[in-house]
Amino acid sequence: MSGDDVPAFDRAFFDRDPLEVARDLLGARIVHRSDEGTVAVRLTEVEAYHGAQDPGSHAFRGRTARNAVMFEGPGLLYVYRHMGLHTCVNVVCGPPGEAAAVLLRAGEVVLGRDLARRRRLAAGVVRREEDLASGPARLTVALGLSMAHAGTDLLAECSAVGLERGDGVPDVRTGPRVGVGGAGGDGEVFPWRFWIAGEPTVSTYRPASVRRPRTGQTKSPEPL
Repeated sequence: MSGDDVPAFDRAFFDRDPLEVARDLLGARIVHRSDEGTVAVRLTEVEAYHGAQDPGSHAFRGRTARNAVMFEGPGLLYVYRHMGLHTCVNVVCGPPGEAAAVLLRAGEVVLGRDLARRRRLAAGVVRREEDLASGPARLTVALGLSMAHAGTDLLAECSAVGLERGDGVPDVRTGPRVGVGGAGGDGEVFPWRFWIAGEPTVSTYRPASVRRPRTGQTKSPEPL
């Protein structure tokens, strides 16, 4: 797909099927302007989630206090804490009430690399430059986003977080979503992870792990 084929970032761009939005977000840049400086990340990997139609979605069983922003309309940020440890960022898509979203999984820092590195080093180890925003939690840290950005409207004129179009992506690959358990993790039925072929920033695929609580019962990680 060439850059000219990708719709502009307006409300209509996000008011579509999450699989279409996910594919078209590849190569785009998410930008966060803050008092610390500006960081931009070129998106190289994303995952689509389809609400009530998708057993891997946070919204599969309906609206809750946690996922409420997913029902509020396209172009908003849905931010959540994964297992109480890591913050992840999604873009809400589809019409209000349908709760679809695209998880921003990985990208290349193309602006503000020094600031992104400082943020990442303050949160953990950075082994390679390609790791700065490789993985949804790392991407969120590199951008300086947090739970405070939940509900941010990417299309608002005064928004500190926005999206810029890229040059298009010629070679897109698809496969199973990372760390999603149960039916939603079936890559044959839900090959809803999209990435740019050959990109070193794309995260490593891992199936859902099984946690064993103290009770001795098994429990899969909560899906997105």
